[in-house]
Amino acid sequence: MAFWNLIQETTSRMVRVTSGQKSLSTSTSTESPVNRPTKLLPIDELFLFLNYLATGCTQRELCHKFNIHRATVSRILVSWSNFLYTLLGSVSIWMAPGRVRANCPADFSGTYKNTQVILDCTEMRCQTPSSLLLQSEVFSTYKSHSTFKALIGMSPHGALTFVSALFEGSISDKEIFRHSGITSLLTPEMDIMVDKGFLVDELVPGKVHRPAFLSKQAQMSELDVLRTQSIARLRVHVERLIRRVKENKLFDTVIPLSISGSINQMFTVACLLTNYQYGPLVKKWVVD
Repeated sequence: MAFWNLIQETTSRMVRVTSGQKSLSTSTSTESPVNRPTKLLPIDELFLFLNYLATGCTQRELCHKFNIHRATVSRILVSWSNFLYTLLGSVSIWMAPGRVRANCPADFSGTYKNTQVILDCTEMRCQTPSSLLLQSEVFSTYKSHSTFKALIGMSPHGALTFVSALFEGSISDKEIFRHSGITSLLTPEMDIMVDKGFLVDELVPGKVHRPAFLSKQAQMSELDVLRTQSIARLRVHVERLIRRVKENKLFDTVIPLSISGSINQMFTVACLLTNYQYGPLVKKWVVD
């Protein structure tokens, strides 16, 4: 209800998806609440959309739960995913280095005090396309399944500060970093913390904190072991953030290709909503 009170006034200006004239195409038009093509109130439409994200149920199940036509459910989901994607996306989540350092937990002092963002990729299984070309593009060798892949970033104190668009599952961590747009946000005084797969030193103006590689050594040196352990202990929070996003069961199941046109907006909205849900991810933080 607190979130609804924040966005309620803007819902009257929502651009809704309407059915095309006897075709599979759709068009958009701005409609007032009076001639809205559904009997649900806007707050109930929001609840339907959040229900879809949280439970991952089918649109057929939703049409029975809310007693509306299945096509209406589809239009509501597309309309609200586009609306919230635009609305929440208009709020800047990237933080200035000074604010990041002011809220940085004590665990990041010393070597990692200039860490601006902790980055990691996540993959979501999707329905396998019938096209062999598309299959090769979305197939992930890591998951052994067709997937969508995204890059997520969080500040050291636990707030989501970056989320990329969805990419095909075959893309590497380095390539998704290159094409995500985060490089344009980084400056020399900003360090990043990443996993082993992010060999992005030449793409980042600042330092890259990454676990050490064993390479051709028989075993790691004591310094590399301690460094890897310290980075792993601090990086675990981005895994917890991704877990929060995937508590929305839609992204923890096989995503149907029927919603591929809106899945990017839905995933981004789910990520941005984590900044409005629960409490701070890292408990020991200093409030600016």
